[in-house]
Amino acid sequence: MAFPSVASAQGLAFFMYNKPYLPVAQQIELLLSRGMVIDDLPKASEYLQRIGYYRLSAYWHPMRQRDADSGTALDNFVPGTTFKEATDLYTFDGRLRLIMLDALERLEVSLRTEIALCLGRYHPNAHRALNCLGRDFAQPTYKGGPTKHREWLQRLDKRANESKDQFAQHFRTKYPSEDMPIWIAVELLDFGPLSHLISGMRNNDLAKIGASFGGLRPRFVKSWARSLAFTRNLCAHHSRLWNKPLVNQPALVGQDVPEGLQHIQALPDVGKRLYSIASVARFMLQTANPRTAWKERFVTHIDSFPTSPRLSLSSAGFPEDWRSHDIWK
Repeated sequence: MAFPSVASAQGLAFFMYNKPYLPVAQQIELLLSRGMVIDDLPKASEYLQRIGYYRLSAYWHPMRQRDADSGTALDNFVPGTTFKEATDLYTFDGRLRLIMLDALERLEVSLRTEIALCLGRYHPNAHRALNCLGRDFAQPTYKGGPTKHREWLQRLDKRANESKDQFAQHFRTKYPSEDMPIWIAVELLDFGPLSHLISGMRNNDLAKIGASFGGLRPRFVKSWARSLAFTRNLCAHHSRLWNKPLVNQPALVGQDVPEGLQHIQALPDVGKRLYSIASVARFMLQTANPRTAWKERFVTHIDSFPTSPRLSLSSAGFPEDWRSHDIWK
């Protein structure tokens, strides 16, 4: 059966995606033709069959040659590039995500508790009352639309009504006409909605929360929560982490940047790469979970970064002397 081109049918043939489907054997032929060294063909076939060409291509992207003028990545690989380098980097990144998830889960739980303690002292349903929250939450999401607070509440209520968690089912059964108090409702919030609530809180409350994380100013509590939530989503959805630019970048510029993180301001990719958000997580864990050995596990794993002249930790924002800074000692 022939499939017509949608682009051609619309008279937009120049927009058509024209890369052909390639079975695994031809994928290997393509990589070889572009200069990649593949020592173990059966193992390479297994990786391509199990993981997929497109996902692995993100890990060999740094090993592609660059145009001398524009810096644009070319199809051919830097001489000496091996398939094993890409799969080693893929494995390194998978373990890195698990280590980062451990820190992010600890911080998510800690922030939930801080929010419950902070808002709960006003009223069990303080999260539902705009006079207990910041002005930003009263703004519409778009012109003529619901407020940010109303939209956030609708998502929370949907989760409360549909959650199959035992505590949620128990509350619905015992208190069918009641709203969950903040100390229960926070347990329904993933890191994303949690960061939205933080952004909608008042500065004096954010300062109280910040005091539990090394005396953070409100702007850092807001910004870092958003960035941690974004990183958590990358890890939870098995996306590449090690050198991926952060869409939600943690605020790390200014005279009020906490001691221990000030060196990041001098880096070329300040706030944009893994090193920045890992440093933020480490800083917050020092007070949120002071007895954790997370730092040691993180450092040990980074020390296992694949050895290759074509790969560098600097692409993930790590300065050469990163281990000499107090936060990592």
